[in-house]
Order: sequence, then C-alpha cells, then structure tokens
Amino acid sequence: MKILVTPTSLKPEKNAPALARLSSFCKDLVFNPAGRPLSEQELLPLLKDCDGYLAGLDQITGRIMECCPRLKAISRYGAGYDRVDLPAAKKLGIKVANTPGANAQAVAELSFALLLALARNIPYLHNETAAGSWIRATGMELYGKTLGIVGLGAIGRKVASCSAGFKMNVLAYDPYIQEDYCQAHGIIPSSLDTLLSEADFITLHLPLNNDTYHLINEQSLNLMKPGTILVNASRGGIIDEEAAFQALKAGRLGGLGLDAFEQEPPGQTPLFTLPNVIATPHTGAHTAEATRAMADMAVDNLIAMLEDRPCSFVL
Repeated sequence: MKILVTPTSLKPEKNAPALARLSSFCKDLVFNPAGRPLSEQELLPLLKDCDGYLAGLDQITGRIMECCPRLKAISRYGAGYDRVDLPAAKKLGIKVANTPGANAQAVAELSFALLLALARNIPYLHNETAAGSWIRATGMELYGKTLGIVGLGAIGRKVASCSAGFKMNVLAYDPYIQEDYCQAHGIIPSSLDTLLSEADFITLHLPLNNDTYHLINEQSLNLMKPGTILVNASRGGIIDEEAAFQALKAGRLGGLGLDAFEQEPPGQTPLFTLPNVIATPHTGAHTAEATRAMADMAVDNLIAMLEDRPCSFVL
C-alpha cells in the first residue's frame, strides 16, 4: 500500500501523533515536496500509483483520478471540498471524506480578529505609529451592533458565540438554516438581502460552488449600509474582488478582511493599495489545536476508508 500526504502542516520532521499513526498503518508514505498546494502536473506523478491520498488544498480533477487506477480513498485535511471533483470520484468509486468542525473555533477566532482589527484600524495605526506618526483615527465599537453571518454551519455558529461577549444582534442566512438552533441561541434567521442591508458587520462562512461564486458582487455590495465591514474567511471566489475594490474606493464598504482569495497567492492585487483592507494567507485553520484536530480526523477517515470500515464523514 502507498499513500500520498500533501498538507503542508503534515511533514515527517514534525512528528505529529496522527502522522505516526498513519505511518504504522502504511510504511510507504509520499510527502509534498513543494511546500504548497500542488498543480495537476505536479500531483499526477506522485499520486498515480497510490492507494490513499491525504489531501491538502490541491486541485483534484477528474483527469487526475482517472490516471490513478489504484486510488481508493481521498481524505481532505479540512472542511472544504470544492477542489475535489466529487462526481468524478463517485463515478470512479473513490471515496472522499472531509473534517467538518475540526477547525471551526480557529477560523471563527480569526474572523473575529479581522472584524476587530478593521473596526479599530489596528494595522494602519500600528504602521503609522511605528513610522513615527502619532495620529488620531476614529474607529467603531462592536458592542450592540448587528452582525450578519452568511453560512451558519460549524464555523458560523462559533462566530455567533464569539459575538455574545459584545452583546451583538446576530442575523444569519443559510439555505439550510435550523430555526430551533437559532431560537435556542438568540440568532435571528434572515433572508440574504435583509442581512446585507441591516448588518454593520458581515462574515462569510460558505463553500464555494455555482450558487455562491461571486455571491458578494456589485449588486449585493450596494445593498449594504455605508461603512459596513466585511470579512471572508471561507473560500476565495465568493467575493467579486473588483467589485469590492470599487466599493471600498467609493466609501460604500468600510473595511474588508480577506483570508481567502480567488487566486492564491493573490499577487499584487489593487486591494492591497487600500488602508482599510487586511489580508492573511488562508491561515484561519492554522492553530496548533486545529492542526492536531484536523490531522487526527483526516488520518482516522483515511484509514477507515482504506479498511472498508464505516466513516461518518464520507461525502
């Protein structure tokens, strides 16, 4: 048996307990040599004779899977699965699993950190102070404001919990919203248009698919109150970045926090020329705690699928 391991957080020298468990299960492990998500051309020679695949953020196309006749199982290290061609996997009989909820607290905390940093202009004020300036800039408080959460899954629910200390009013939009949960936790179910027009702060926690691509576009940005602060810590492509740039320049959007980009890494996007944009390198899940939890869950999923045992997280 042979297994490919591509998440950059899982390396032999890090000696993670989950990786040691995988090594006990399979002696022939192949690791990502690039230290970043792999392209199709880089992935194919590594995966073509593997039975299992513990996958990072690589793009896993139908063509890749068709060229890997031994491949039986793909275990995603993370909750997202938009980079896996699921119909092709199903057609080829390849099981695919993910790790929902394992990184929810980490991503929620980063989302809230971005909200706070934007509300108080923290990176801008740090840079000015470090450069010798001593300026005054008026920020805004989160206390008592309205938070709109788009996508009330595991991460969105954790964001709602974070807001409790600020006594925020929470609106949530999710096409599969659970009204009993909302009622029990003081969350107001809302249409997307209502959320966009009433929230002072908006966070996005959605998968990327045909329905969510450029969900935040010129039209939806125009629905927002002037000065709204928007954070995306889910997937790039949910925000039309050019439309967001124009809204920021025009002052309709008060601030933008991005942990995900349509192209990653994003290069020199015009967004980085604006002082009210904060960018992080898709790092929401990168805490010690989340890394351990995702590794444990991803390894457990992969071993279960390769042993033909039940796996609760098969997609």
